[in-house]
Amino acid sequence: MTEHQSLPKNLVADLGARARNAAAMLAALPADTKRTALLAVAEGLRAATAEIEAANALDMARGAENGLSPAMLDRLRLDAKRIAGMADGVAAVAGLDDPVGRVIDTVERPNGLVLSRVRVPIGVIGIIYESRPNVTADAAALCVASGNAVILRGGSEAIESNRAIHAVFAGALAANGLPADAVQLVPITDRAVVGAMLTAEGVIDMIVPRGGKSLVARVQAEARVPVLAHLDGINHVFVHASADQAMAEAIVVNAKMRRTGVCGAMETLLIDRAYPAIPALIAALKVSGCEVRGGPGLRAIVPDLVPATDEDWDTEYLEAIASAGLVDGLEGALCFIARHGSHHTDAIVAEDAEVAEAFLAGVDSAIVLWNASTQFADGAEFGLGAEIGIATGRLHARGPVALEGLTTYKWIGRGSGQVRP
Repeated sequence: MTEHQSLPKNLVADLGARARNAAAMLAALPADTKRTALLAVAEGLRAATAEIEAANALDMARGAENGLSPAMLDRLRLDAKRIAGMADGVAAVAGLDDPVGRVIDTVERPNGLVLSRVRVPIGVIGIIYESRPNVTADAAALCVASGNAVILRGGSEAIESNRAIHAVFAGALAANGLPADAVQLVPITDRAVVGAMLTAEGVIDMIVPRGGKSLVARVQAEARVPVLAHLDGINHVFVHASADQAMAEAIVVNAKMRRTGVCGAMETLLIDRAYPAIPALIAALKVSGCEVRGGPGLRAIVPDLVPATDEDWDTEYLEAIASAGLVDGLEGALCFIARHGSHHTDAIVAEDAEVAEAFLAGVDSAIVLWNASTQFADGAEFGLGAEIGIATGRLHARGPVALEGLTTYKWIGRGSGQVRP
């Protein structure tokens, strides 16, 4: 280990300096050059499937030995299908319109000065994430496409997988005229590196955490660098009295059980007291393999449910467990979500369009859906190619953050000799 690797602050400073140089080069590259390089990365990922699977097998074995939960192991696991999905995601990003240089708006002042807002890269992005090695590919592709350099700090549980994916990026970028330092992977697993990244003012321009509640909470508490994050995905599906029964059952089961470990999974089911098929809705969820924890009103109708505690309504399970309760119509659902939601993704199932529109307008979440599963909370499903995360705050970007969310803007003024009186 070199001297700078033994000191996390020095390591981050070195990575940041190299990233800053790479970012300056990236910002000036035409869209076609970046696109060609990313398509080469996609082909490289497909060609390296066996190597990536072998690296992932080492991580999976170590994770099982260390007692990772089934949900965490599912996030960690890579197979040929998931690697192909990563490659497809990189290729999809390559096909997106380049936001860099795009003119947002232009105005001519009375004195003839013409002012424009133009999109530019943010600069150096730091990504701190856990478990999911696909984040390595998604984040790197999005940052390169948007003209940003990225420093990736993955979790120790995925270190071998991340190294294998990063190697593909480094080789493909360099072979296609892009700086290899545009995508850097922190080479050590020392947790002190996280702290060094969080306090790297002037070195890193924005931090994006992707991981569990404890990681995101630490980032938000300690960061001296701007943060783009969400804390929890406590997502609700509200089944209104007007909901079609077959549709409601299909959406609820998919929202919870398609993949229980993703941040878009439903965690709480809210049922209108006037919905006519409550037992069948709960039965569909239970038959799918989900443990349902019910509130007292619901247990009066379906007695064999596990009693829900106060803590359940504020829990992101990320496994085959859901809390469920009855509410008094639209107003009851809105009040419940306002009290217990995390501003991530919430959905209504309803045939009454007026009620549905009131729900869409009244729920203060980054993503609000009508007659669709919360599992659509994903950048690829939004046509963004991939995402760097789902932002639940109100500043800069909200919802799936992709190319445009990784840019800022600058003002450009074109004059003809104007001076201010």
